[in-house]
Amino acid sequence: MPRKFFVGGNFKMNGTAKSITHIITNLNSAKLDPTTEVVIAPPAIYLVLARQLANGQVAVSAQNVFDKPNGAFTGELSVEQLRDERITWTLAGHSERRVLLREDDEFVARKTKAAINGGLNVILCIGESLEEREAGRTIDVVTRQLDAVAEEVSPAEWNKVVIAYEPIWAIGTGKVATTEQAQEVHASIRKWLNEKISPEAAENTRVIYGGSVTESNCRDLAAQPDVDGFLVGGASLKPACMFSQNIVMIGISYPANGQITNSSRSCRYHQRPFIDGFGS
Repeated sequence: MPRKFFVGGNFKMNGTAKSITHIITNLNSAKLDPTTEVVIAPPAIYLVLARQLANGQVAVSAQNVFDKPNGAFTGELSVEQLRDERITWTLAGHSERRVLLREDDEFVARKTKAAINGGLNVILCIGESLEEREAGRTIDVVTRQLDAVAEEVSPAEWNKVVIAYEPIWAIGTGKVATTEQAQEVHASIRKWLNEKISPEAAENTRVIYGGSVTESNCRDLAAQPDVDGFLVGGASLKPACMFSQNIVMIGISYPANGQITNSSRSCRYHQRPFIDGFGS
């Protein structure tokens, strides 16, 4: 069975009730590609609003979750609270939390396990810094991060995980990983899944790209055999690149001659959605 293409929008600490309502209204009115799963992650204060507004075409994700049940943990969100508000996804291990808030691999792994145990799906973020990339340690770093999660998450539970490879050096810096660089790491992640988890996990687990995505590279990235989608960052809030209009809206088929024109901006490339001008 082919892996369902995944498009996630991480709003980070951005947006207002008005702007998020506008984005979700556009998503609701768009004819979204049924072969693409769409998940948005608004700030925690707008999770309930987003869930109330979003129709069945769009799922809502938390940007973070704690690894402990309800208790004296000021400022945190528990799995139970997210489930109580019918939130079905959470991010774990985003690079900004790893770097700015010093969340280590083991903490990310515990949060991933807690989320899965509580019935949530997890967008598990992994990736290397520029220093690690230049030192040739990319595969070592992402393997280390995945190994920590494998200590907590059983092979049968990886169907609840989407792995987001986000090269830290290509987020908000203007730097973009080449198609070859992205595919190389995604293929290594799939190899790790095959060897460490199971052949079934390698075949079925989606590995999405969370670095900067542009009009010039999105089609080539989406066509790679091991790139199963994108995790788009704060740019998903910008009116100039409205999520519903540029990522997941369909209604115009990929032209028979293979040429993309202004009248086919939402065309499909190898049955993958076209993304216009987004970055993480």
